[in-house]
Amino acid sequence: MPASILGEVDHLSDAAAIRNRAALRALLDCPSCGSSHVAQVLGDNGGVSYVCTACGHSWS
Repeated sequence: MPASILGEVDHLSDAAAIRNRAALRALLDCPSCGSSHVAQVLGDNGGVSYVCTACGHSWS
């Protein structure tokens, strides 16, 4: 157990960062082939899209 509240806050921040990385990893897996080889690209209207460099599938 941490000796101060600052130690507890650091612990919570680490857990949130791990959760965020896991959620981002799931987002960036290709929904078609499951590959994690994904590129982020800008769309025509400034939106963000993704392209799988393994199979060519694109999504936004």
